[in-house]
Amino acid sequence: MERYQVHPFHPRQQMRGEDYEIFHYRDTQSRQVPVHHHDFYEVYLFLEGNVEFVVEGHCYTPRPGDLMLINPTELHQLRSRSPQEPYERMVLWIAPEHLEGCSTPQTNLLRCFDNSWEHHSNLIRWDKTQENRALSLFHTLLRERSGQGYGGDVAAQGIWLQLMVEINRLSAVNQTSRELEDRGVQKIRQILEYIDRNYNKKLSLDQLAGEFFISKYYLSHEFQRLVGASVYRYIIQRRLIVARQMLSAGISPTEVNQNCGFGDYSNFYRAFKEEYGISPSDFAGLQRGRTQNST
Repeated sequence: MERYQVHPFHPRQQMRGEDYEIFHYRDTQSRQVPVHHHDFYEVYLFLEGNVEFVVEGHCYTPRPGDLMLINPTELHQLRSRSPQEPYERMVLWIAPEHLEGCSTPQTNLLRCFDNSWEHHSNLIRWDKTQENRALSLFHTLLRERSGQGYGGDVAAQGIWLQLMVEINRLSAVNQTSRELEDRGVQKIRQILEYIDRNYNKKLSLDQLAGEFFISKYYLSHEFQRLVGASVYRYIIQRRLIVARQMLSAGISPTEVNQNCGFGDYSNFYRAFKEEYGISPSDFAGLQRGRTQNST
């Protein structure tokens, strides 16, 4: 029985804590979410509804009990296939520094999020025994994290670590299909990989269409259909992800702009401020402050 608060959807996409946050969401209907990314890892346990996930051009249709894993560099979108159906899920957000800090030389807890593995899939499908165990861990973690009882913080940390170990063990042998079969997927995946390699260069719809010998109208339509964003929007988002990582690493905003393909600094400033609600220089200052406070 639940002994914590179940929330409706909330648009907040930024962590308030420094370790992890966990939520149980339940809505009477689902809604489409724009293509976006986070600066944290996301573990998503699907419970009810009719939705699909698009992650970097890969399309997944989860079943109740399925788990989705999203890393901070992956642009993704939730699409509602039947908006009037109830929609329920449990979501775990994890700060990268916390996940790294809890890893050991023998146990890398980030491994399940590593999309460079040949057979990596963002979707994990458990068997029924594993599913029930995962659901129990999620519920127990929420109760301990939300409660005020003695030792709740310590108990929650132990449960959280156990959950991450279970997820990593299963992801190592997971054979879930990466995407729905679609004749346009392979070409769009090639274009996404090209953008990821060349984000710091001048890119445009016309240039990409010429590079891959396809009509720009076909490219525009298929890209929007399979990725959930326009070519221009995806390029800007990819550059912003890299820019944020570079700023967090202590690189100056001017140098970041020069290495991320924005061209004029005003373009970089405007895109960053619009996406994150803060200027590049102010964000860099906040990161320096956090680094100093942690030493």
